[in-house]
Amino acid sequence: MSSGNNLSAGSRTSSVSTTTPQSKFLGWSLAILAFAQLIYSIDINIVFVALPELGKDLGFSEQSLQWVVSAYTIFCGGFLLLGGRAADLFGQRRVFISALILFAIASLLGGLAWSPIIMIIARAIQGIGGAMLFPATLSLLNRLFEEGPRRNRALGIWGGAGASGLTIGSLLGGILTNAFGWESVFYVNVLFAGVAAFAALLIIPRDETCRRIQSFDLPGALTFTGAATLLVYVLVQGPGSGWGSVSVIICMVLSFLLFITFAQIQIRSKAPLMPPFILRNRSLVAGMTITFIFMGTFGAIPYFLTILFQNVHQYSALQTGLAFIVPSLAIASGTQLGERLATRLGMRSTLLTGMIIGIIGTALIPLGAYVDSSYLLILPGLVISGVGQGIVWTGMWIAASTGVEQAEQGVASGMASTTLNIGNAIGLAFLIAIANSQLHGQTGLSLQAAVATGARTAFYIAAAGLVLGIIITFFLPRKK
Repeated sequence: MSSGNNLSAGSRTSSVSTTTPQSKFLGWSLAILAFAQLIYSIDINIVFVALPELGKDLGFSEQSLQWVVSAYTIFCGGFLLLGGRAADLFGQRRVFISALILFAIASLLGGLAWSPIIMIIARAIQGIGGAMLFPATLSLLNRLFEEGPRRNRALGIWGGAGASGLTIGSLLGGILTNAFGWESVFYVNVLFAGVAAFAALLIIPRDETCRRIQSFDLPGALTFTGAATLLVYVLVQGPGSGWGSVSVIICMVLSFLLFITFAQIQIRSKAPLMPPFILRNRSLVAGMTITFIFMGTFGAIPYFLTILFQNVHQYSALQTGLAFIVPSLAIASGTQLGERLATRLGMRSTLLTGMIIGIIGTALIPLGAYVDSSYLLILPGLVISGVGQGIVWTGMWIAASTGVEQAEQGVASGMASTTLNIGNAIGLAFLIAIANSQLHGQTGLSLQAAVATGARTAFYIAAAGLVLGIIITFFLPRKK
């Protein structure tokens, strides 16, 4: 009862506290966390534009160049839960700053890379830094802002920064690569991450008393990280190497065995990496499931848009970045609308609204996915879909943090972000396989038409897949 009274008291005084020095202090903390999310999002797209020049200078083959992207994806996906739990045990602020420093060091190594293997190592370390940064940022936000309207508002700003970063990454990558070479897309991360780490040292409140380090579940950390890393490797490599290849099958079996071992360790451990009781939180489990579905459907749209713009409409890298500006603004506006809807209507109604809008918009995108289509034909679908995506993005993170104790915010953030990463890998692998099924033997205009047909199919399947998200949304508790 005392915790409920404290929450009530906090909500009654929130209107007064917005004018206090502490509120201004939290405002600057939110700005730093949003900036960190911006950095994380920028790095997702900024490297793509530089890949051709990077591969040529360092001597990558066409087959090995994909590892510049895959190394980051695999290690980021594998270390997310570990990064979230580390934030709980060692301190969210401490892990946040350490992640930024690690990210900056890896980016510097990437800019200085003199061979393919050094670049792949740098990208793997960047992935580990990102895996520490994302859940630490999210759990810090959930600690600094109490559950309710203030947290919803903070998550909306944080989500808007992430959405903006995707477009800024594409634009910045094109501009920097053209002006200063591919190295500059790594050096800019050194500057951004260094500024964020220094500002965090000065502004973000120190960590509260952390758990004793002796309670760290090392066997659980090793087994889950190994299992998740191998799973993401399978999902990334499967489409290219073939699902029946020896390496993919071995990694798939090892991943399954490690997941089973991890589950047994968690049941028996006195201080588990992922406490089993946390899965009794209905909002968290539903939020994780929606996050998985979101990234397997909405999260695959940028990939197919890029293929459509560049391979079908023959846009340059810079033109492709410009084409993403309007939909990214729509997503950013949707995150702000999602915060308002969540505060007024609750999580369930917010997510249902966002998914319905997103399904309608995504189903309209194929109208402009033809060889002779203009950008204006695809724009309405992109805008409507973007607004829906933004609403769902804010709502699903609110759901994943609702009812979670402060001591478990890091692991909850890690769990949700792990499903985000794996959902994206599975969704992309599935949709790419379907979209590319008719490309064999095609050339010239017929190849362009086949690519457009595959993209339209992917958009329709993504829209249909969101129906599963609507079903899961009904498992969320109603607004109190």
